[in-house]
Amino acid sequence: MHTDSSTPNAVKAPTPGPARERKRLWHHLYVWVLIGIAAGITIGLAAPEVGAQMKWLADLFIKLVKVVIAPTIFATVAVGIAGLGNLAKAGGLALKTVLYFNITTVFALGIGLVVINLLGPGRRLGLDLATFNASAAEGTLSSAGAAAGEGITGFLLHLVPGSFFGAFVEGQLIQVLVMAILVACAITMLGERGKPAVAALDTIAQVMFGVIKIVMWFAPLGAMGGMAFTIGEYGSAILGSLGYFMLSFWVTCLLFLFLVLGPICWWSGFSIFKYIRMIRDELLIVLGTSSSETVLPRMLAKLEAAGVPKSVVGLTIPTGYSFNLDGTAIYMTMGAIFIAQAFGIDVPLGTQIALLVFMLISSNGAAGVSGAGLVTLAASLAAFESVIPLAGIALIVGIDRFMSEGRALTNLTGNGIGTLVVARWTGQLDRARLAEVLDNPRLVDPDRLLAEAEAAAAPPVDALPVR
Repeated sequence: MHTDSSTPNAVKAPTPGPARERKRLWHHLYVWVLIGIAAGITIGLAAPEVGAQMKWLADLFIKLVKVVIAPTIFATVAVGIAGLGNLAKAGGLALKTVLYFNITTVFALGIGLVVINLLGPGRRLGLDLATFNASAAEGTLSSAGAAAGEGITGFLLHLVPGSFFGAFVEGQLIQVLVMAILVACAITMLGERGKPAVAALDTIAQVMFGVIKIVMWFAPLGAMGGMAFTIGEYGSAILGSLGYFMLSFWVTCLLFLFLVLGPICWWSGFSIFKYIRMIRDELLIVLGTSSSETVLPRMLAKLEAAGVPKSVVGLTIPTGYSFNLDGTAIYMTMGAIFIAQAFGIDVPLGTQIALLVFMLISSNGAAGVSGAGLVTLAASLAAFESVIPLAGIALIVGIDRFMSEGRALTNLTGNGIGTLVVARWTGQLDRARLAEVLDNPRLVDPDRLLAEAEAAAAPPVDALPVR
């Protein structure tokens, strides 16, 4: 793991060009996203009825991003694996990626169980299951019943789409990932004949990044609509024990971030605080939209420019969006025990550990999707309904939107860290470039990166025809 950046395997990022004039404050995307979030909170508090009708802005922005998510993942994963030129090497990289993400997920599940048992936010509710009204969760319970009925075989069958384009039409990221791996393997086996296909897929990815650059300037409106809806619709639901539970969850996410991921970052040779500063734009966009999918292409571009080879970024980030469940794992374990506490049920330690193992398996594929954590939690509880009442899911339906933001932020942060760690683990991280970028995050601003790529692709002035 402690491979020096001077090794022959280290992939060097291009040396940055001359420093550009510093952007004015209002030219930064994160400033406008902050303004959008503040405006949304103000509208939600001052005019809740108006705020509750503004969710369509966030939904529109998310849909605009999702249009290009599937082709971007397909192209970057295929190019990344095919670029390695060695299926055994690609398999080793994938194995290390999945192993790392599952280890951190176990820690997330564990820290969630510890904190919820220590704080006990549900104990003061004292609810009676016989008189409890679960009508607020009817839709979730129905979805959870279908998910629970599929089991392991259903999950495995879900990995393969009904047709090649079915994964793109339905937006199933894990299916897109599977198809990209198959195509990449086929291209690799073609050898030299596969190089034009790799070049074509790389061009498609660059086009998708260009679309994302345009769409991202709608992010402030999406953030405003998402926040206005959340505050206007659910503002009254964050009082009392529910508010205490929500606060406990956010605190646990921070504990996981700094007590688990922080030491991992230190061990890998970089500061978690500088890393968070580097991805602040993406964190703010996720905060406003409650979905980490909205910044996936930006994370791909930033991490590659920060010294991680395209082959590692192209495989690790999309894999993390399906298997990195840090925030979702914390939410699921805390939600399950909170429901038990609310009804005065003492869940034995053995059952809690069994629940942890089951959630580790059942939650794969839920990361990055807004609202999926609630359904996955309900599906997991269905398997333990003899101990924890499934109807109790209605308790947290009202505050799930607030929890969704915490899940998405934690998942996103963990995805980027995981990519850097795997690159360091495999000896492919350019540590000198990463240190440079962490000290000056402007070097990996996506708009700047795209402008430099366009300038590099343009013909020199004296090569243009004279008319």
